[in-house]
Amino acid sequence: MCGIAGIIGLDAEYRPQRHSLQAMIQALHHRGPDGYGVLVDGPVGLAHARLSIIDLSSDGDQPMGNEDGSIQIVFNGEIFNYLELRAELLKAGHRFKSHSDTETIVHAYEEYGERFLDKLNGQFAFVLWDRPRRRVVLARDRVGIRPLYLARDGRRLLFASEIKSFVAADFPLRLNPRGLGQTFTFWSTVGEETSFEGVRALPAGHVMVIENGAERVSRYWDWQAAPKGAPAPVSYEAAATHVRELLIDSVRLQLRADVPVGAYLSGGLDSSAIVSLIKNYTDTPLRTFSVAFEDAEFDESSYQQAMVDYAGTDHTTIRCTRQDIGREFPRLVEHAETPVLRTAPVPLMLLSGLVRQSGYKVVLTGEGADEIFGGYDLFKEAKVRRFWARQPESRARAALLTRLYPYLKHSPVGNAAFAGNFYGQGLSEVNDPFYAHLPRWNTTRRLWNFLAPDVRASLQDWDPHADLRALLPDDFGNWNELGRDQYIEVQTLLSGYLLSSQGDRVAMANSIEGRFPFLDHRVIEYLNSLPARYKLRGLYEKAILRRAVHGLLPDAVLNRVKQPYRAPDSMSFFAGGKPLDYVAELLSPERVAASGYFDPQAVARLLEKCRQGRAIGFADNMAFVGILSTMLLDDKFVRSRRSGASTVPQTFPTTA
Repeated sequence: MCGIAGIIGLDAEYRPQRHSLQAMIQALHHRGPDGYGVLVDGPVGLAHARLSIIDLSSDGDQPMGNEDGSIQIVFNGEIFNYLELRAELLKAGHRFKSHSDTETIVHAYEEYGERFLDKLNGQFAFVLWDRPRRRVVLARDRVGIRPLYLARDGRRLLFASEIKSFVAADFPLRLNPRGLGQTFTFWSTVGEETSFEGVRALPAGHVMVIENGAERVSRYWDWQAAPKGAPAPVSYEAAATHVRELLIDSVRLQLRADVPVGAYLSGGLDSSAIVSLIKNYTDTPLRTFSVAFEDAEFDESSYQQAMVDYAGTDHTTIRCTRQDIGREFPRLVEHAETPVLRTAPVPLMLLSGLVRQSGYKVVLTGEGADEIFGGYDLFKEAKVRRFWARQPESRARAALLTRLYPYLKHSPVGNAAFAGNFYGQGLSEVNDPFYAHLPRWNTTRRLWNFLAPDVRASLQDWDPHADLRALLPDDFGNWNELGRDQYIEVQTLLSGYLLSSQGDRVAMANSIEGRFPFLDHRVIEYLNSLPARYKLRGLYEKAILRRAVHGLLPDAVLNRVKQPYRAPDSMSFFAGGKPLDYVAELLSPERVAASGYFDPQAVARLLEKCRQGRAIGFADNMAFVGILSTMLLDDKFVRSRRSGASTVPQTFPTTA
């Protein structure tokens, strides 16, 4: 795990400046506190900040080249199958100067050409410079675990793990109205879009090649799903056995490191399964970490303790309060570099700090299981709505919705009349590819009501759904319904939010690498080949995962109903009946008006509603957190860079 940055000259005469590269990579110190490396070679400049995990010696320093230095790379992430790949390349005659996984990428590129990405099992973002061919290759892992951003600026193309590097290279940042529109619909930007104008993301599973003045971007991997009505390739029991085997191997590979590896333990099925697989199928000492809450509504510590007792782990818990969330939220936004609609990433950022203080650099986590196994209530909700749509007059079918969201204090299905009206919207549009997600997006879209009139006017002829629709595979309509719902979830929430704001960014804020065994592409591909009924049996979610780990978990955890990870939202930003100082300043009518993003009067009404504790619904809480995070983003990356003044003190950590 590391940070990468650099400059690619867009004409042969351009030469990157070393001081610009040094400034860009120093902005990513938190991603790689163990050392810097900079290389200028003709029109290409590469920079690297290292977090030493594999091959701790100086032989693992980057930029790293092949035998004669004609091919150079800067790499962020891990190649988990590097030992097997290294043996294969040695047989082919390649010579290695290090034991680093980074070097296997260079030699795989030499050996296999542009299909070398198919050989990599890992989580990565890298930029490779092939001097003889005057070619630059930029690539990102299949599911978007590691970030890679691009910005074209005159004669140069900037790239970096985080957008703040571009500021260090004198690239001015302005918030992107379309990025806001996407986030205030889908919870995150999608595709290449980001929260800043002129900055784009290389999407997950994509590779960019710049050669002879031309730039081409292509997808080298994508999710698939079994067609509707396709027969099961194997029995349910055989599939469950193979799922267990795949997960064991994924865990085994992802435990590879030259430093100690720990694991997160939330108390839910997913992280508990990872911990149990480590315990039962590896010889890695079990060291686990959890976050607990003072609010009983969000706290899962009893389940965490049950798993600790069952597995006998060496365990540490950090307890998070509302005050912690309010205090640390500005730091979160500065690392996330995008508006967020929930405070849930903050406790995870504090948890990664605990991991670092405990002497660890790497943790395994259960993220991704809900997406690939069909674990979210949204999938069950869509199944009920499709069943209801076949007999829309049926009260019994509509009543099935009351089985959902039992963990919510103010459940959207608690009132039958409200649930019928809300989930009955668009009930008959079962062929819409976004059918499962439209109720949630309609709630999120209410944030548009808070936008300033000029911003709303600029977006009135633009449909964010069209951006997402353009990303759908050609055969999408032939997939089974759950597979379609999962794909939309992956394209919106997984890469753009869960693996970014709630994953990479909050871990790397404290120089911690998170690893995700459920997101091994072999696991994903196998699960996508199975019928939907193997994953969602009636309204029993993640059925095949539960079967795969049967006998490895205590019954209380194995049979527990899914409870999504959440944290206190708007009430975290008030104390003694008053908003926190930075909240009061950023959401003041004068400041909101000066920013130009939101309607000051609408924001003032929302602020007062939240202050009084009357914001109990999702829409109000998302609006408050989304508006506040947008104003923090403007304060940190736009206003302070323009004027030299910031309402909130600078918070980038200096990692020991």
